[in-house]
Amino acid sequence: MSREALLGRLAMVGRAMPRTPLVQLRHDRLNLFAKLEYVNPNGSSKDRSAFWILKRAVERGDITERTTIVESSSGNFAISLASFCRWVGLAFVPVIDPNVNASTEAYLRRLCDRVEKVTEPDATGGYLSTRLSRVEELRAELPSVYWPNQYANPDALEAHDQLTGAELCADLPGIDYLFVGVSTGGTIAGLSTRLKRLRPDAWVVAVDAEGSVIFGGPPARRRLPGLGSSIVPPLVGKASIDDVVIVPEVDAVRGCHELFERHGLYAGGSTGSVYSAIERYFADHRGPRPTVAFLCADRGTGYADTVYDPEWVARFVAQRDRGQSVALV
Repeated sequence: MSREALLGRLAMVGRAMPRTPLVQLRHDRLNLFAKLEYVNPNGSSKDRSAFWILKRAVERGDITERTTIVESSSGNFAISLASFCRWVGLAFVPVIDPNVNASTEAYLRRLCDRVEKVTEPDATGGYLSTRLSRVEELRAELPSVYWPNQYANPDALEAHDQLTGAELCADLPGIDYLFVGVSTGGTIAGLSTRLKRLRPDAWVVAVDAEGSVIFGGPPARRRLPGLGSSIVPPLVGKASIDDVVIVPEVDAVRGCHELFERHGLYAGGSTGSVYSAIERYFADHRGPRPTVAFLCADRGTGYADTVYDPEWVARFVAQRDRGQSVALV
C-alpha cells in the first residue's frame, strides 16, 4: 500500500471525526461548560491525538504498510489506535497492565492480533515504567516498529491545539478557567497552547490524581486508569499551567456520581476527578460568575463494573479508608 493510499484512508478517519458538542451545565456560581469528547468515534478525546499522530507519521514516512505500531496505554489511547489501525490496515500491538478496564481489554484482544499485558509493578507501585520497558523489548524484537510515544510526541500537543482546542476556543471565546486532567500531558499542552495564544489572561488548572508523581507528589498505588502517571511526561513541560489540583480517587468516584445524578453526564473516572476539582476550587467563590470549561474525556461505559458499580465502590472505599464509611452520593 502506498503512502498516498494510507493517507487516503486516514483522511476518511478524519472526516468521521465530529465537532464535539459544548454544553452548559446548571450551576449556582459558575458559567460551567463541558465539551463532550466522548462523542468521538471511539468514545474519547484520545481519538484526536491517535488520528493526528498516525497522520503525521505517515506523512513523514515513519509509518509504511509494513510497520507495526507499538504503544503503552492504560486504555483509551490503545482503543483509538486499535480502531484506526484496523481501519487503515496497519498492525498494532498495545501494551497494557492490570488496571485496564475489563471491557477495554476484551475489545483490544478482539481487535488486535497481539496484546501484551505486563503484571509486575514498577518502583512507584504503578505499571508505566514496566509497560515502557516492554515497549522497548518489542521495538528490538519486531522488524519494523513505530512507537507513537504519546508522553513526548509533539504531534499529540498539535492534535489538541489544532483540533480540540480550536473547536473549544471558537465555541467559547470567553473562557476564564480551563480545567484539564493530566496523564500523558498532550491534552493540556495542546489546549493551553491554543487558549493562551487567544486569551493570555485565561487560567489553566491542571488536575492530577493522588499518587501520581507528575507535579511532585509522592508515588502511591492508583486504581483508576486515565489520570496521573508514575513518570513526569515531557509534554507536561510544554503546557502553560497556572494552578494544580490533586484529587484523591475516592473524590473522582464521587465526582462521577455527581455528574451523572445532577447533569445526566455518564463520564469516566478522569472526568469525575476534573469535576470534583472544579467544585472544590470554587467552593467559596462569591461575586461575578466566571466562565469555566472542562472536557468529558470519555464515557462511563468502561467504568460500569468499577466506578458505577455499588459493590466495587464499597470495596474500594473500604480498602482506601481502612474500613471507615464514606458516603459517595
